[in-house]
Amino acid sequence: MPYCAEPFRMKPMNHLDQLESQSVYIFREAFATIDRLAMLWSLGKDSNVMIWLARKAFFGHVPFPVMHIDTGRKFREMYEFRDRYAAEWNLNFLREECPSYESTDPTLPPAARSAARKTGGLKAALQKHGFKGIFAGIRRDEEGTRAKERYFSPRGENGAWQFRDQPPELWDQFNTDFPDGTHVRIHPLLHWSELDIWRYTQREGIPTVPLYFARDGKRYRSLGDQDITNPIVSDAVTIDAIITELENTRAPERAGRAMDHEAEDAFERLRADGYM
Repeated sequence: MPYCAEPFRMKPMNHLDQLESQSVYIFREAFATIDRLAMLWSLGKDSNVMIWLARKAFFGHVPFPVMHIDTGRKFREMYEFRDRYAAEWNLNFLREECPSYESTDPTLPPAARSAARKTGGLKAALQKHGFKGIFAGIRRDEEGTRAKERYFSPRGENGAWQFRDQPPELWDQFNTDFPDGTHVRIHPLLHWSELDIWRYTQREGIPTVPLYFARDGKRYRSLGDQDITNPIVSDAVTIDAIITELENTRAPERAGRAMDHEAEDAFERLRADGYM
């Protein structure tokens, strides 16, 4: 009786596989079409997933610089995490500083004004290095203004974002052909949710800043500068517990960010000016 090989069957992709595949596609599309790329690394859960996905997209290596726009006000645990994994992941790591608080727009509320230092630091870094495209780990579900973003989002030369005039992106047809002088932000995580990030982090075993896990009944759900970020009440000391907590809460992710409790238009003003 002749041998009959078992027909090849592809394993169906689950939800996390689909998210990963879309992000990997965006990374490769950007790399193939845009010169002088870099990635922003905030040291938080989203940008750590973004680095992980970039390493998958390019077979274990991130082929462009990974840049931390450093306010000098992060938590000690975040700096320890950065220094360890910049080395372990063999990143082409860049650290760029931010301008002073006094140099920011005095009409902004205090926390937004503090956050605006990162915009100034990013603009200076873009001018210094000449990057035409920047990967940023933002998600649509994180904040209302970010829901207006595109995967490939054109900016002016000074980084300004015209959020009322963004190109359509239908059926995964991304516009990557921009006029000279256009700066592009690329958002590989735009379609992810906070729960997706944690479920993927758990599945992949992605390292995480320990501040996300509860200590003395509190943990950080979103990480920023020490002076404008507050913990939430929580007993979640594992990723399983974080996932369960998120499945049963209606509190916004950025509830601990002081900036999100200031004037309604503060975040939109920051984003329009080039904030991450």
